[in-house]
Amino acid sequence: MTYAYAESYLNDAMENLGEAFDYAVNACMIDIETFMGLFISSGYANLFGKGVPKVVSGLSGTELVMEVVNKAGTFYSFPKPQVEYDYSPEYWCGWILAYYQWKTGRTFKDIEVNLSVTEILKMYPTLHEASEDKFVDTANAIILRRNNTTRLQRQRKQCGLTQKELSEKSGVKLRTVQQYEMKAKDINKAAVSTVLALSTVLGCRIEDLLEYKVVDDE
Repeated sequence: MTYAYAESYLNDAMENLGEAFDYAVNACMIDIETFMGLFISSGYANLFGKGVPKVVSGLSGTELVMEVVNKAGTFYSFPKPQVEYDYSPEYWCGWILAYYQWKTGRTFKDIEVNLSVTEILKMYPTLHEASEDKFVDTANAIILRRNNTTRLQRQRKQCGLTQKELSEKSGVKLRTVQQYEMKAKDINKAAVSTVLALSTVLGCRIEDLLEYKVVDDE
């Protein structure tokens, strides 16, 4: 298997991303999903994922947060850098996320699409004392299972709706809903009005219903 970058940078990467998540959430009071979104949109996630030395090792986690937020053009008065970091759930989240990205070679964007950082955070109670590879196996199993169902189906079930109920509430034909869920029709090519009608009923964003290709790590 080809890893995302040289293993010599891995420990720094894990510690720095752990520190970044801890500082962003617990010191700066930035919502964890918001920070993850900024990390990705700023371009730093892409650089981090490629193992660019300046990003994974040259910056501390605190400095990484400052770079990410400033790149987003957001004015922010940063708290003083923390001298010591407890092994908080947020620290673990960034720490294990860095390992998972390195191990699988998936981009941070692809990981977030398939397994949100909030979901990773919820794994802390059961997996924070397990090995890193146990997390990798668990995360891969979740993503594989989800990749066998469509995002439309998952959103519909989360709302407790049947296909017929979704069809009636959205005005989209029942057969069309069924075809999207079976992948007999590509929802990515659907009319915007159709996807908007479905997302409105399901209380989600249009992009939450679109399908993304999962990059295999084998």
